[in-house]
Amino acid sequence: MSLSLARFALHSRVFSDVATTGNSNLRLISTLKNRKFTSTASPRAQNKGSEELLVVVGAGAAGVYGAIRAKTLAPNLNVVLIEKARPLAKVKVSGGGRCNVTNGHCVETMMLAENYPRGHKELKGAFFNTHGPVDTMAWFSDHGVELKTEDDGRVFPVSNSSSTIIDCLMSESTRLGVSLQTGKAVITASPTDGGKFLLGIEKRTPSSVEYVEADYLLIASGNGKQGYSLASQLGHSIADPVPSLFTFKIEDPQLADLSGIAFPKVKAKLKIENLQRNIPQLTQVGPVLVTHWGFSGPAILRLSAWGACVLSRTGYKGTLILDFTPDVHIEDVKSILTQHKNKFAKQKVANSYPTQFGLVKRFWKYILGRQGLLGDILWASISKDSLVSVAHMLKHCDFSVKGKSQYKDEFVTAGGVPLSEISLNTMESKIQPRLFFAGEVLNVDGITGGFNFQNAWSGGYIAGTSIGKQAVSVQLDEANSFKLLVHAIDYGDDYKCCWRRRRRTDPATASGYSTRAAEAGAISCRFDHVATGV
Repeated sequence: MSLSLARFALHSRVFSDVATTGNSNLRLISTLKNRKFTSTASPRAQNKGSEELLVVVGAGAAGVYGAIRAKTLAPNLNVVLIEKARPLAKVKVSGGGRCNVTNGHCVETMMLAENYPRGHKELKGAFFNTHGPVDTMAWFSDHGVELKTEDDGRVFPVSNSSSTIIDCLMSESTRLGVSLQTGKAVITASPTDGGKFLLGIEKRTPSSVEYVEADYLLIASGNGKQGYSLASQLGHSIADPVPSLFTFKIEDPQLADLSGIAFPKVKAKLKIENLQRNIPQLTQVGPVLVTHWGFSGPAILRLSAWGACVLSRTGYKGTLILDFTPDVHIEDVKSILTQHKNKFAKQKVANSYPTQFGLVKRFWKYILGRQGLLGDILWASISKDSLVSVAHMLKHCDFSVKGKSQYKDEFVTAGGVPLSEISLNTMESKIQPRLFFAGEVLNVDGITGGFNFQNAWSGGYIAGTSIGKQAVSVQLDEANSFKLLVHAIDYGDDYKCCWRRRRRTDPATASGYSTRAAEAGAISCRFDHVATGV
């Protein structure tokens, strides 16, 4: 029988037995309540209180952070991280190897939540108020990591190395006594009659599976099939996972020759055919980069995140419209081009162009080529209609999107366990008690800029806090049960002493103390039987 059941049995039986002994017992309890108790209870039952087990599936940002938090609150809780690959692998590659810890410009909850295409409505509650970017930065600072906030709000370690973040997290988990097991995967999970989880853990060889009973289960396995499978086994539904944060493939041979050109500020709009609803976020402003296959950069990645679900249904087809002069009105663009024509009439159009647009020569020639204005054409030969066409091209340059490409190794997924099936105040399942989720296994994903990691830190912290508090509560209950047991043993000893004295001095009343001693002894015997199962 589990210790939890033993604990409740002890409470009910002690109170029941004490009540049946009458008022004389209550008077004795009152006189003995200040006694110093001795540890004479069964060691087997006592030790079980320190053996509660939390298994964390996945040693990524959410899993490690959650494990640290749980162990911090409940030092006697046995915490085990199980990871089939390298721990904190995504932290390693984030931000080009620098680790974009969080975002320092979006610290207010309402503003912060707007950076999550999936979750922007639900996360406006207590989620980030419990543990937001400021809390995350404070935690790492308190643990010796110097951080810096760059102009765009992204937060990095001053060292510019993700190893600083990894070393901090691993050092703290080791210090607290969190166990890390790599090369293993939790492949099955089922609830037991005792309120625990029976987990099947596969080692490096598929034929080798061990089974473990866990009191708490935190699934923080990222966007892999492992977490989705475990969640399904435990009664949860899964929103179909689809890629998010990807770059656009553009079928344009001439564009490929411009690879490497960066635009600091572009207004990008994504049009998708047969889209039934308006998505304002399908227009973004920010840096854009030309790649060998199309377009990338923060503005493109944000578009991909907000359009992830609808793009997956269209086969990643659509039209990308770019405004390369977002701060200049089209009439002003026409005026600038006209002024340049008048000033440089005898120069070739391909070699001379307005500097106000901030364009590089290669891209200017690309724009001219799309208008059929290449060659030795002079500015004096450019018609008014051609100037209007060039101005329109700069403000409304359309590209046919033919597919997607993965964005480096920072692959983010939309989809997962629906937020409606968990309590965001605790990260606990509404379907299965003591089951928790955190990180990308949930149907939450953020745009680029540190928001996905903040989701991991916040979710891990809340889940770890909930688990730690539950574990401490259980330990306190067990401590109270132990005190009740010690009470019963001590009362029994006192009754025996009274019986021995009365047997010599007042034999008529001695039998009553003998009966009470037997009753107290019976309570301790019952506890030992229930707690040990023997």
